[in-house]
Amino acid sequence: MIYIGCHLSVTDGYAAMGRTMSAFGGNTFAWFTRNPRGGKTKPVIKEDAEELLKHQKETHFGPLVAHGSYTMNLCSVKEETRANGLDMLKQDAAVMEMLPGNLYNFHPGAHTGLGVEKGIELISKALNSVMTADMSFTILLETMAGKGTEIGGTFEELAEIITRINCPDKIGVCFDTCHTWDAGYDLVHDLDGVLNRFNEVIGLKFLKAVHFNDSKNDCGSHKDRHEKLGQGRIGMEAMKRIALHPALQGLPFILETPNDDEGYKQEIQTVLSWMS
Repeated sequence: MIYIGCHLSVTDGYAAMGRTMSAFGGNTFAWFTRNPRGGKTKPVIKEDAEELLKHQKETHFGPLVAHGSYTMNLCSVKEETRANGLDMLKQDAAVMEMLPGNLYNFHPGAHTGLGVEKGIELISKALNSVMTADMSFTILLETMAGKGTEIGGTFEELAEIITRINCPDKIGVCFDTCHTWDAGYDLVHDLDGVLNRFNEVIGLKFLKAVHFNDSKNDCGSHKDRHEKLGQGRIGMEAMKRIALHPALQGLPFILETPNDDEGYKQEIQTVLSWMS
């Protein structure tokens, strides 16, 4: 089995997100620790966090997947941008310590002209300055579409970051199906080959979560435009094969499809029907 859910708003609090996802029929969810385009981290009230953790345990939710801001760039050519990104990372880490056992995902960043090698060096350095052996959550690097100067558009780039992390048991990967497809990995015709390649380069033990999205674009387009399940170029049959693949069982699958609440409820039920 997998765990299935979608992105929710933290506006009403952490425990409220758990209740909302239960009402949706799901058993995991994701949320942005702050506005996706920047802003301050929403303060966590201890009692609210504890209520969510209690709900997570009682309802047998899978791991929850927080998402860092899109503006957090640890490898920008601009020193001020890198400093702001590191500050965001530190603040978000404090939030995640209130929710032990869960996952924090972020886009590795764009080197904006510094080059891939320098970008990888800066990302690794920033992570090592925040990560500790006793931290209670796991940080995930997201697979990217490879547009512009994005880092993470190849498994090799993510692997290089991971090899430089001082706490390897606290780092992992979030496998975004749209991004990976757009990066040129053929999930439709060679799913086994893609996952075998991931295992060879990174290691499946590092695969901790899946962003479950169809794509508006052809494989290798490097564009990153999500689509509803079955309405994109990956297609429903391939999405089903991904969800049921033995290598991905037990992971939280997060829908980031362009949906409203009713659309998410329907997609959650569709995925659950595959597992019945």
